[in-house]
Amino acid sequence: MSARGEELAHALAAVRRRIAAAEAAAGRAAGEVDLVVVTKFFPASDVRELADLGVRDVGENRHQEAEAKAADCVDLPLRWHFIGGLQSNKAAAVAAYADVVESLDRPKLVAPLSRGRAERCRRGDVEGPLDCLVQVSLDPPGADHRAGCPPERLAELCDLVAGDEHLRLAGLMAVAPLDEDPSAAFDRLSTHAERVRTDHPGATTLSAGMSGDLEQAVAAGATHVRVGSAVLGARPRVQ
Repeated sequence: MSARGEELAHALAAVRRRIAAAEAAAGRAAGEVDLVVVTKFFPASDVRELADLGVRDVGENRHQEAEAKAADCVDLPLRWHFIGGLQSNKAAAVAAYADVVESLDRPKLVAPLSRGRAERCRRGDVEGPLDCLVQVSLDPPGADHRAGCPPERLAELCDLVAGDEHLRLAGLMAVAPLDEDPSAAFDRLSTHAERVRTDHPGATTLSAGMSGDLEQAVAAGATHVRVGSAVLGARPRVQ
């Protein structure tokens, strides 16, 4: 194993121990929470090292970088999660390589994501709908929404996604506000998720928690945590 591989193995093991401890503290079954490693700004060689260490879910924030890495690593058994802000004019292109889109936050994205997935199916690259998570804003009332669907519009957007033949409403994603206790924010997310599952029982995925707050997310019912720096280290200065 390379020196970088050893570094990643050590960090990855530490994060997996944190997840296991958080599961135990929350009274959840071991292995119930999946890890998505966010490789933004890190090279495809790191993705290969991670794959050798058993990582199967990889997250990316920027379309051009994600597209290039997915092409470079097409031989690896990975699920690519697009988790960044999504422009409507790039949505079809993202659907051409992503296995999961976690940042669907407005109705305008539904049609291009559907077109992109339909084209990928026609090529024979994949079968079935694209897994989508609706990103809901956890910002308090009256705050400017940094990203995410406002909670009062969540049911409408979920219905729209669920009604598209090329998309599957897999669940919700959220980011805790910077100036709030993440436990309180993730408790709101859990409430939103319960309401969505009332109308869409299959929407069981809850993506929440990052390097600094994964424990609070697991306590609130997250099924996936998105971790970057705790596994890969500080982001490279050249981006």
